[in-house]
Amino acid sequence: MKIKNCITAFVVIFAINQNLAQDKKFKVHTVAFYNVENLFDTINDPDTYDEEYTPVNGWTKKNYEKKLDNLSRVLIELGTSDMQKNSPVIIGVCEVENRRVLEDLVKHPRLIDKGYKVVHFDSPDKRGIDVGFLYQEKYFQPTSYINVPLYVYQNEETKTKKSKKTDDQDEEIENNKNYDTKTKRIYTRDQLLVTGMLDGEEINVIVNHWPSRSGGEKRSSPYREAAGRLNRKIMDSLIKINPNAKMITMGDLNDGTYNKSVKEGIGAKLKKEELKKPADIFNPFEQMAKDGHATLFYRDSGDIFDQIMISEQFISKDKNDYGSFKYWKAGIYNKPFLIQRTGQYKGYPLRNQNNVPGFSDHFPVYIYLVKEVR
Repeated sequence: MKIKNCITAFVVIFAINQNLAQDKKFKVHTVAFYNVENLFDTINDPDTYDEEYTPVNGWTKKNYEKKLDNLSRVLIELGTSDMQKNSPVIIGVCEVENRRVLEDLVKHPRLIDKGYKVVHFDSPDKRGIDVGFLYQEKYFQPTSYINVPLYVYQNEETKTKKSKKTDDQDEEIENNKNYDTKTKRIYTRDQLLVTGMLDGEEINVIVNHWPSRSGGEKRSSPYREAAGRLNRKIMDSLIKINPNAKMITMGDLNDGTYNKSVKEGIGAKLKKEELKKPADIFNPFEQMAKDGHATLFYRDSGDIFDQIMISEQFISKDKNDYGSFKYWKAGIYNKPFLIQRTGQYKGYPLRNQNNVPGFSDHFPVYIYLVKEVR
């Protein structure tokens, strides 16, 4: 039977697993997340610390356009396969300077026919980097969206411990452009909540970029733990409104699948069988991490900071229950063209280097949602 090569919602005949009949028809959608690594325009914004990405410092219009070209290549191919020809219907992104760069991205010749629209809010991050949400309007229609601020403050308890190491860390934090010396607040990205209809079915998506590990992993961990708790609070609020709410949380968490922020803050589960109630969250990337996969590398050590997690309502309890959108499988998009081939960082993601536009220092991630067409 011939596969219909439509723009995004299309019918394919395939076996979702060995238990499903071969002649059932399914609609397939890809949902993705990508840290696009410093997608900055060339305009100097006086309200942010974006001077590094201006023509005077070598970030030219040509470089900016090359960066857009690189990213468009990734997004148009991300999550595609022999059976799934369409680019993602939903894409969460982070490390974008403003709405303008997202508008430029979705208007790129590779992407313009997909009809992507943008949801974006300026965050309080002083570096000028935000999260964003792209969607193919033909298949997803937002009904509401809000940015939820994350309030974190310098950890006063650890600050009282006197040692050369902690003194150096205090100085690093206080020199951080995102640190307010008066209030002790560390400014970071908001969490973006978008609710909408995916082919007539309501889903909720949270896009994240949690606080960095500046000052050390252990010292900065409370900030990401706070981000995890905020994520959990948002999801609990959604469940209170609708006990059957379908939820996806995605982002660059700056923590692995095993860290406290994810395991305790969100309460993410390793196995589908552990999900007992609608508010429970499954993290398909935890097993990938255990199997040695990675979305980024630091000092020759790989980890999965980029994750997409889904609520219990997306998990099929019955092998034949695909009457609404259900989770099928997840992946890391790490094609050869995204990988550094030579030199000290061979095998790492091919990132920006010395004002030469690359792709990103992170690999993007994705999941497939499937629904039976009856």
